[in-house]
Amino acid sequence: MTAGKSSQKKYDVVLYGASGFVGRQTVDYFAKHAEVKSSNLTWALAGRSADKLEAVRKASGAKQAGIVVAEAHDAAAMDALARNTKVVLSTAGPFALYGSELVAACVRHGTHYVDITGETPWVRGMIDLHHADAQRKGARIIPFCGFDSIPSDLSAHLANGAMLERYGEACVTTKVAFSIRGGFNGGTLASLFNMLASGQSEAMADPFLLNPSGTRPENASSAHADPLGPRRDADFGAWLGPFMMSTINTRVVRRSAALLGYAQGYAYQEYLRLGKGPVAALAATSLSVGAFTSQAALRLSPIRKLAQKFAPPPGAGPSEASMDSGSFRALWVGHSASGKTVRGMIADKGDPGNRATTKMLCESALALALQLDELPGGRKHGGLLTPASGLGDVLVQRLRAAGMTLQIDPAKP
Repeated sequence: MTAGKSSQKKYDVVLYGASGFVGRQTVDYFAKHAEVKSSNLTWALAGRSADKLEAVRKASGAKQAGIVVAEAHDAAAMDALARNTKVVLSTAGPFALYGSELVAACVRHGTHYVDITGETPWVRGMIDLHHADAQRKGARIIPFCGFDSIPSDLSAHLANGAMLERYGEACVTTKVAFSIRGGFNGGTLASLFNMLASGQSEAMADPFLLNPSGTRPENASSAHADPLGPRRDADFGAWLGPFMMSTINTRVVRRSAALLGYAQGYAYQEYLRLGKGPVAALAATSLSVGAFTSQAALRLSPIRKLAQKFAPPPGAGPSEASMDSGSFRALWVGHSASGKTVRGMIADKGDPGNRATTKMLCESALALALQLDELPGGRKHGGLLTPASGLGDVLVQRLRAAGMTLQIDPAKP
């Protein structure tokens, strides 16, 4: 595969926020990626400080990468950046503070865009402002291309595809149980604190926040409500508790369900898997209580300010050894209306919020740069999309080739 060149586009991919914690990891990923070298793909590092960008380029050995200096609130600079590239990959959060001008510029110039935001209220605003224009321009604007929310979105995508291929039926429910080992970086926590400080808790609590207009169920059942308490689940044979990312991921999957036409009334949920036995039951109960109380506490300004003092600052995160030792596993189960079942798993080594996120984000950008004609909807498809609706099976294949496990279990006789 080779990147198609355009006389109007200097670069195939620009990595915006390249001097940040996750941004530096994306530069390393591109610099070491064999396909980037073999495809003659042109790429650049972008951000507000030329000195910092040059230091990152030197540290990664990416001599072939260009440098673009552009400040997030400078509309003219964002226009120039978007006009001169086919794909923008952004790690510059909080996105509600630093992402809006860049998204608007990408839409204006028909430039594809991916990021790692988990800021659902901000994305709702981007949908309202730009979805129709992005459709007309054929620009794929795809947020949530990190740990939130690719494993969730692709689990539902794989479940629905397997059910249809295997049994000729649709999934009516899919659920995912996560096991994770890893830490947070300062940028992720800064985004969370900004959402809470800006009074977006009510919007974040809406199960259908990201749904297209006209697709919100009139009588939403309890199947769509965010899980609060512990549960013993027969499908997973384990105790489950609330998963901290579920209020982001479930909204993304529900948008995918609407955009891709999953079964009417389709229900998706996800949990944290705690294990079996009485110790796991106690852990699930403790987690449920702790999650509820911590969320309530963080809505209070004094508590939130105290938490920020102890959190790593933007640009900082776990050590290299800590990130290398992390991992995640997402077990998924899909059911049809007639009782058919499909199962599978998405898993990878490395800290999910950093190592795995970097892989998912970079492969998403490379799918747009190198395989546009193979993506769902064809070359001219656009809009404010999700990973499943905008990248689909191409991303599944790319992540498998990059070493991530995306598995569909064989049918039981």
